[in-house]
Amino acid sequence: MSNFAFGTYRISDYNLQHIEALKQAISSGISMIDTSTNYMDGGAERAVALALNEFASDITSKIQIVSKFGYIQGTNLQKHKKTPFEEVVQYSESCFHSISKSFLKEQLSESLSRLHMKTLDCYLIHNPEYYLLDAINRGISKDERLDEMYKRIYNAFVGLEEEVKIGRIKSYGISSNSFSKPANNEEYLPYEDLVTLASSAALQAGNSMHHFTTIQLPINLLEREGLKCASWAKKNGLRVLVNRPLNAMHNNLMYRLADCDESREYYRYLNELMELSENEIMMPLYNFLEQLDANKHKFGWIGDYDSFLYSHMIPHIKKTLVAMDEKYRELMLDTIDIFLQEYRKMVEYECSKKSRIILKDFFEDCPATMQECAINFLKKNNNIDYVLVGMRKPSYVSEILSL
Repeated sequence: MSNFAFGTYRISDYNLQHIEALKQAISSGISMIDTSTNYMDGGAERAVALALNEFASDITSKIQIVSKFGYIQGTNLQKHKKTPFEEVVQYSESCFHSISKSFLKEQLSESLSRLHMKTLDCYLIHNPEYYLLDAINRGISKDERLDEMYKRIYNAFVGLEEEVKIGRIKSYGISSNSFSKPANNEEYLPYEDLVTLASSAALQAGNSMHHFTTIQLPINLLEREGLKCASWAKKNGLRVLVNRPLNAMHNNLMYRLADCDESREYYRYLNELMELSENEIMMPLYNFLEQLDANKHKFGWIGDYDSFLYSHMIPHIKKTLVAMDEKYRELMLDTIDIFLQEYRKMVEYECSKKSRIILKDFFEDCPATMQECAINFLKKNNNIDYVLVGMRKPSYVSEILSL
């Protein structure tokens, strides 16, 4: 049976609630925390350090910290523009990627500094398949791009073995979404030769045995292709960490595998905000709120809403607030903030109702909540060692640990 690990995607050192959630998880016996150099531009690693600082060494010594490298975003992207990193591929204007040995070593130094640690339990190459995506777009043949992919992974493995030798990491591995792709998919990353590559890298670095111990990949109730990779990993003595247990794709659409309660306070705050907006200056906001209320059931999944919030809602609200008196604006900001929290709960509720209907075949044999069914599906699989779950609130920690 697998264990739970604390996933820190979207965890920030500026959010006290995130720090409290980490502390509660540690107090409750969580023994692994998974993070990455690019999560909140390093903020997730800093948050982990802040939480660990509250505990004695006899507790923190039992917690495994796993981090990852590969992404060039935020601060790293600014560095890259001034002094380019090696072997970089571009995914978008704001996202570049590299797994070069020099980038690995620079990123590890940054991670250790943010985490206030001298040694990291495990360091993972984060989605090396970005090279494959770039090579596919450039029309490079399959054999040629796979040869180059293996070459880059091998060189990274040599760098990781060197870091084991000098004591900055204890082990390493790969986190890849492409491990969960079908073998005939162009983006599939073959994994059968990775242990052989690691053994060769260990010899190159002067180690008597390799320290490749871990793979991480998406597996969930809807997406099961990665179970083949998990089975291979266990046969080869590797540890399997599973991410995205509750965010799943089906028929090219994303779903949140969780039942959510309807907000009891939503209409109270909606009506209060509409009353405050019922004047000539605030009429654009009043009309916008009417539209939001009428369309709260139309989001495909909660991720669609989060994107819509930052791309449309917040800019629209800011534009309206500019015309206000400063004191009145502060009052409105507080009310809007509370309303947005309750609106998100309503969107989650509406999405979960739709998911229940569309995905009914996956849950017909499980009478529990969707999240319980999804988590138990993974927990009972002997090829999975840890299920990574995002727990941004103390209440989320309690809910997950109750399972």
